[in-house]
Amino acid sequence: MVGASTSSVVNVYPLANYTFGTKEPKMEKDTSVADRLARMKVNYMKEGMRTSVEAILLVQEHNHPHILLLQIGNTFCKLPGGRLKPGENEIEGLKRKLCSKLAVNSPSFPPNWQVGECVAVWWRPNFETVMYPYCPPHITKPKECKKLFIVHLTEREYFAVPRNLKLLAVPLFELYDNVQHFY
Repeated sequence: MVGASTSSVVNVYPLANYTFGTKEPKMEKDTSVADRLARMKVNYMKEGMRTSVEAILLVQEHNHPHILLLQIGNTFCKLPGGRLKPGENEIEGLKRKLCSKLAVNSPSFPPNWQVGECVAVWWRPNFETVMYPYCPPHITKPKECKKLFIVHLTEREYFAVPRNLKLLAVPLFELYDNVQHFY
């Protein structure tokens, strides 16, 4: 929020503080971008605009901030998160998605996701891959609204990553001008 008088602190802890394990594979629903856009179109006809949420999880490595990204296959990376169910609360939906993607399926390790500030909103005006940080004024029925939230990690966490995915700690400086690798 521009002009807000309160400030938030994001504590960033060393990557070595975190433990990483594996769990059952989480299969992608689509095998290609074209398939994903086609499924998005079908869902749009049934449910209207797609709302999705993604988590920004920050860690520190070599005195530089890193962001945790899920790698699908060998070339595609994305923030953890996904599509909300129609009418689902954004925060609760993001927690559900994080549990599905990164939490241990055990009552001994209950996840405690601390979803913080919404730091970005992106709009998909058409059934195309391009998204904008604003809804173009001539678009009256956008196809997707994606919100990115800071998720505050505690000093120690246990992540369980589906076997078919990798969780990468990518330095923030590598994201700049490198859109071909990071979505």
